[in-house]
Amino acid sequence: MSHSDAQPSPTPLNAGEPAGLGGHGGNVTLVEGGTFCLSDRLGDVEPGKPQGLFFRDARVISRWELLVDGKKPEPLSVLSPEAFAARFVLRRPPQAGMADSTLLVVRDRLVAEGMHEVITLENMSREATAVVLEVHVDADFVDLFSVKEGRAGGRRAEMTTADGELLLHDRADLARGLALTSTVEPMVLPGTMIWRIVVPAGGRWQTEIAALPAGAAQRPPMQGSVGERYRASEPVKKIQAWRATATDITSDSLMLNRILRRSESDLGALQIHSDSGTGRPFVAAGAPWFMTLFGRDSLLTAWMSLPLETDLALGTLQQLAELQGETVDPLVEEEPGRIMHEMRRGPAVGQVLGGQIYYGTVDATPLFVMLLAECLRWGADPASIATLLPAADAAIGWITDFGDRDDDGFVEYVRATDRGLINQGWKDSFDGINFASGQLAQAPIALCEVQGYVYAALLARAELADAFDDEPLARKMRERAVALRTKFAEQFWLPQCGWYAVALDGNKRQVDALTSNAAHCLWSGIATDEHAEILIRNLSSPEMDSGFGLRTLASNMGAYNPMSYHCGSVWPHDTAIAVAGLMRYQHVPGAIELATQLSAGLLDAAAAFDGRLPELFCGFPRGRFAAPVPYPTSCSPQAWASAAPLLLIRSFVGIDPDVPAKTLTVRPRVPASWGIVRLADFRLGTDTIDMEVRGTEILTASLPEGWELVIE
Repeated sequence: MSHSDAQPSPTPLNAGEPAGLGGHGGNVTLVEGGTFCLSDRLGDVEPGKPQGLFFRDARVISRWELLVDGKKPEPLSVLSPEAFAARFVLRRPPQAGMADSTLLVVRDRLVAEGMHEVITLENMSREATAVVLEVHVDADFVDLFSVKEGRAGGRRAEMTTADGELLLHDRADLARGLALTSTVEPMVLPGTMIWRIVVPAGGRWQTEIAALPAGAAQRPPMQGSVGERYRASEPVKKIQAWRATATDITSDSLMLNRILRRSESDLGALQIHSDSGTGRPFVAAGAPWFMTLFGRDSLLTAWMSLPLETDLALGTLQQLAELQGETVDPLVEEEPGRIMHEMRRGPAVGQVLGGQIYYGTVDATPLFVMLLAECLRWGADPASIATLLPAADAAIGWITDFGDRDDDGFVEYVRATDRGLINQGWKDSFDGINFASGQLAQAPIALCEVQGYVYAALLARAELADAFDDEPLARKMRERAVALRTKFAEQFWLPQCGWYAVALDGNKRQVDALTSNAAHCLWSGIATDEHAEILIRNLSSPEMDSGFGLRTLASNMGAYNPMSYHCGSVWPHDTAIAVAGLMRYQHVPGAIELATQLSAGLLDAAAAFDGRLPELFCGFPRGRFAAPVPYPTSCSPQAWASAAPLLLIRSFVGIDPDVPAKTLTVRPRVPASWGIVRLADFRLGTDTIDMEVRGTEILTASLPEGWELVIE
């Protein structure tokens, strides 16, 4: 990632990286805010496939196919300079009797509250060429869940034409629609735009098609060349603003730099700004299926992204506080103080979740309190933090009054109706929590990592109480945290195994599988040093370490399946949290070695995915396949996967700021392969810090007057 004090220049459309496959069988995913496009590597959206342009959780384009002289063009390359833009480089198939093609076809696509596509034809021949260009388009306006699950059903749009414009409307809801216009007026038929063109020898022809959904922001057409229009577009302005304020993190490793650059770009594109008028940012969970606010995902992503800036974290907290539960509603599992799980706006939202906002998560509520205290330490405005203290207290109230359903001191979950999620931790697939035998755990379920989050949330609320001069509350929260840690060690530790039970089931039996959840107990700090040393040895085993990251479930467990969603796959954010936990316990034998090993494997996986870590990938051992095997429906870009490299940087550089105390504690343990790691324009509150770290050394550190640097 790089920027300067001057306004940074976006990557031009004639440059960029190969588009990541995104784990969708060769598809290309473009995303900007709440809009995303999923196409094949020709740039086409084929009918009947889980592709399309999606706006506000509905598919507004279900067919978008380009034909040149009645045939599909041949693919040459795909470049994606940013997460919201791609260039598809194609050629007209060679004419009969010819070995080569002389017509280059380029599709420059930009996604932003709709889609803009510039089609350029370039004639390499010495004589003029006649071309018939067609774009076939349709829309079914179905909910994205229907697309994801293959239930789209082949609906067609109501189509009309007027003055060279093609209009598509949802037959079931005329308020949903799409307008198509072109800068070179085509012959317009229902579902088709046709241009009959003669491209001179050595000449070029170009048109820009705008596809604007009903309800999207209407902006005047941009003027100038493709590059000029690209640089003047709203997504580019947004990424410029993001880069201008974000910390500039670089290293001596070219591959790590490439991964960090992609992380920064993807996190910028996944940001959504509140439509409440405040303009506050928060991050969507991931493309293509989760382009919306998620409690757990957005909170963890914001935590991991703190080395870049605090605004995203604060905006996420403010947005979630506005949506915090106020009443008891079993249909959407709302409860007072509970932080929501997911927001949707698609046409079938009531059928899927019971309502626009669904609250069925057990971990977002303590994570909210954890992030609030962390934001204060990292320099968020204290006045803004103070306004969120009532939300933090309501969250602690939910933990006490609703989260602990049987008053045993632990937070459990059980869904309120048959429509809710069966499992409500981060492993929320129906089979995600199981015994070593493979038997599924039955609710109510108390997850080990959630108890750790609650422990950290109690300490976080104590820290906030100290900051705002409430000593009695601080003492009370710390006493509760100590009691929980003691009780957790007694009831979750499996001495015969050497790890924490992944959960206690509805009968208070220890769910004894070895999982990555136990590593989260290192991250939260609830693990004792004695237990940590034994746990680290088991996490280091080849059953847990795939070579490309930590498996979600050990390979010698009964439910292990490396091609499953949560029972043996590798999730980058999960491995990054494990690394952060290991570095928290770096004084324990084996912790730094395992953290370094897991980090190296994860970055190798990122390199194999063109620098972009997907949501998850299969957990096959590295010795079996030289590259990580993609998971078929993995989101890419996905928010917490994109942020995972930033958490690795934070963990090994050992950054621990305390802005109110003007203290920066650093525990550097940078892997040798990274060389020097540089943080420039690292903003902590109103101050800016520059620092260079190598191995265990701070090479340079430029701190403002009044700051103290503590090296441990």
